[in-house]
Amino acid sequence: MKRKYKEIYQLLESLIICESISKSEDKTADVIVSFLQKKGVMTNRVLNNVWAYNKYFDKRKPTILLNSHHDTVPPNAQYTRNPFSPVKEDGKLFGLGSNDAGGALVALLACFLYYYRHQDLKYNLLFAATAEEEISGENGIKKILPILGIIDFGIIGEPTEMNLAIAEKGLIVLDCTVYGKAGHAARNEGENAIYKALKDIEWFKTFTFPKVSELLGEVKMTVSMIQSGLQHNMVPEICKFTVDVRTTEAYSNEEILKIVRENVSCDVVPRSMCLNSSSISLDHPIIQSGINLKRKVYGSPTLSDQALMNFPTLKMGPGDSARSHSADEFIFLHEVEDAIDMYIDLLDGVICKNAEVKKNNAQLETI
Repeated sequence: MKRKYKEIYQLLESLIICESISKSEDKTADVIVSFLQKKGVMTNRVLNNVWAYNKYFDKRKPTILLNSHHDTVPPNAQYTRNPFSPVKEDGKLFGLGSNDAGGALVALLACFLYYYRHQDLKYNLLFAATAEEEISGENGIKKILPILGIIDFGIIGEPTEMNLAIAEKGLIVLDCTVYGKAGHAARNEGENAIYKALKDIEWFKTFTFPKVSELLGEVKMTVSMIQSGLQHNMVPEICKFTVDVRTTEAYSNEEILKIVRENVSCDVVPRSMCLNSSSISLDHPIIQSGINLKRKVYGSPTLSDQALMNFPTLKMGPGDSARSHSADEFIFLHEVEDAIDMYIDLLDGVICKNAEVKKNNAQLETI
């Protein structure tokens, strides 16, 4: 472990210790506020969302958002370790939220602190540690976006192995209901809602949307839940099923819903239409900076809070998405260290007005 990052690791360990399952992130919000205040940073907080601007914020300049979330999913039943006990072993830090997305959050925070007192930047920096990302909740970043001011672009900290996720699939969850007629299973009566639903379920399974995204591929629909029937000898009158739809920029969410309703007979009700597919241009300066650092460009199939943002965003962070939500979650210590350096390198050519503002150990010690 590099000594200059000791406090950052201590912060990550403190976040793991505090249970922060979505909607219960108050303790981790407290930890983040306390850490920033000890560094002399003025903080803002609404519910469990914490944010801060660089010391020499200038409303005439454009603003970059550095955002990640501090909520987690519940630990799954296959954990063999205490999910809330941070343990370092074989170069790894184990604990719930270490990979998704604690490593990214503390690395972005370290990057923010590195630039915090610079007076000669082209952009303002806005750091935001937000809640309810794992459930796309109403009281997460969606709650504070209207009061953060105009944002030029954002870096969203999620585990991407520090590669550049320049596009991300959106999400529509559809609740579908089929109506039949109740009857006794022993007699030829009633209208079985399950049998009626099978036709629509088969359509969701086999339909292919014609337009395919170059980065994100096809729109993907998955029937993921089904509920019907009260007891074995009753013909069910209602069958309800849920469809997970992963969208791309090839279609708006409204276009996809229209196509679905034109092709199925069930009642279709979307839970939300605001989780849109997102992307950022390859020509954007932050992406060109990442390409110059030899980082891979790709489209991400997983959802993040990018879906709620109406400005260009890049998803990039330490860790591996395959470890997210897994038992005995971990992040490599070197991944966090490397991410801090890379975030700074990524931003240096974009936000600094002169070449003299470069990394040095003395400056990094202040993190």
